[in-house]
Amino acid sequence: MPLYLTDDQAMLRDTARSFMAGEGAIPKQLRHWRDKGCGDGFGHGLWKQFAEMGFTGILIDEADGGLGLGHVEAGIVLEEIGRNLTPSPFLTSAVAFVEALKGSAHAGRWYPGILAGETVAALAIDEGPKHRPEAIEMRAERWGNGFKLSGRKQFVVHGASADVTLVAAQTEEGTTLFAVEKDAKGLEVEGVRLADASIGARMTFENVEVDADAVVGELGGGEVVLSRVLNAGRTGAAAELIGVGSAAMDMTVDYLKQRKQFGRLIGEFQALQFRSAHLYSELEIARAATLKAQQLLDEGSDQAEAMVSVAKAKAGRASLLAVQEGVQMHGGIGMTDEYDIGLYMKRDRVLNELFGDPAYHADKVARMKGY
Repeated sequence: MPLYLTDDQAMLRDTARSFMAGEGAIPKQLRHWRDKGCGDGFGHGLWKQFAEMGFTGILIDEADGGLGLGHVEAGIVLEEIGRNLTPSPFLTSAVAFVEALKGSAHAGRWYPGILAGETVAALAIDEGPKHRPEAIEMRAERWGNGFKLSGRKQFVVHGASADVTLVAAQTEEGTTLFAVEKDAKGLEVEGVRLADASIGARMTFENVEVDADAVVGELGGGEVVLSRVLNAGRTGAAAELIGVGSAAMDMTVDYLKQRKQFGRLIGEFQALQFRSAHLYSELEIARAATLKAQQLLDEGSDQAEAMVSVAKAKAGRASLLAVQEGVQMHGGIGMTDEYDIGLYMKRDRVLNELFGDPAYHADKVARMKGY
């Protein structure tokens, strides 16, 4: 498929861009909830507006009340979220969690709330300091007609606000996924403010009892569903990183056109022009890789997983370059809270770690290719 948007997708981009720049822009949302000390890190009113715009149903099939679109369309919304640093549970709830429930009996339980912008979902996968889904140690032991979950999870984005959390654990049969509701007995949730002012959580499971119906997918077959969830989350995070990097670049270029030094606009200095051109090229390559990954996922291609890792790694490195160049070209004021460029650097750091950093995905691709 060509690496550009169709007319319908371009219309969605224009709609999302206008909405995010208005209702979801930085001063109105991120700074507001951060400075207020909000325990959720986002506004539930804005989440309902996402639903009114139809965004929350992008990946939900039409038969279930959604729009029946794909990862390309979800990525369009996520890029605009990244461009405006809009705080919302869209990535975890309307992308990753929705993907987990496709074809599952849980869809009827949770899709209506997501479609209405009333339900927030989280993913509890990581247990150590880095993303390692292949090293899950949390246990789920049989108990009566259900299971008891014991262990700890961390870096659970929106975990403190979640109505339901998708939890990965080990059973006798193998890796299994569970949908655990927020009021489950024995579940302790500690909200933690992340570097970008969003709220993550550390979760402790002390013999948390769930019935057999809590299993998502097949017992012991969680790796199949988890792979689908991670591909959706990684591609979505890559799209959001493209938005973060693009906005940081635009902000920096605008600054170069205004700031004077030695009687000249600093944008006239050839060294800064070279660096800006290099940054633009890197972001465009990352955008193309991300769009290709989205298209392969929508096609159900067996090459999608490798391209997803390429996209996540490339988008992470390009976004990192964008925020670093932005702060440096702004000079000392780039590190002050008064200038938004620093907020983009913080968001970049969280998104780069979410679902695996560039080093993790570069290694993953190398192993897939036999190195």
